[in-house]
Amino acid sequence: MTYSGDTRVGGPADVRELPELTISKLAVGPMDNNAYLLRCRRTGEAVLIDAAAEADRILELIGQDGLARTITTHRHPDHWGALAEVVGTTGARTVAHPDDADELPVSVDEPVENGSRVPVGESELRVVHLRGHTPGSIALRYDEPGGRTHLFTGDSLFPGGVGKTTSPADFRSLITDVEERVFNVLGDDTWVYPGHGKDTTLGAERSSLPEWHARGW
Repeated sequence: MTYSGDTRVGGPADVRELPELTISKLAVGPMDNNAYLLRCRRTGEAVLIDAAAEADRILELIGQDGLARTITTHRHPDHWGALAEVVGTTGARTVAHPDDADELPVSVDEPVENGSRVPVGESELRVVHLRGHTPGSIALRYDEPGGRTHLFTGDSLFPGGVGKTTSPADFRSLITDVEERVFNVLGDDTWVYPGHGKDTTLGAERSSLPEWHARGW
């Protein structure tokens, strides 16, 4: 089956098999959040991005092979509703940006900044700090060896625009970071996995950047 990124709450995970990494996307909770399980195909080590809701379904997705870390993309409760239960059950270490850490229901074992690296077995994710949706919002970048880049953006970038902001200053901060740290450095084939809803690519969104600037959201 070809990965599409189209999932629904209550439905199965959509699974993408890369040479070094398996990506499983699961839709959970009343706000249709996406939780992503990344597992190294060489070592079996796994990382979860956003333990958003429905801990039972997330734990079922993790299965018996365990979980090394769970990364929270930002402080909003719909992205960490299952975090305490998932961590309590699996013993996974917690990862988040320090600017959002105090809002989480568990302590952060591994604070990360822009450019930090998070291991997934023999692979790694690179942290991209995107300020604006919240002060500590992060994206996670995985560069497939010899292939495309995969970017897990939380609520900072979606099909059709950047994430919600609550002031003009926050919007300017977010659109600037998204432009400078994402669009200016990554290619059009970069696959974007957002915190809610369907996936996209940078190529599908790049031509809309001037429109996003002009409309202010």
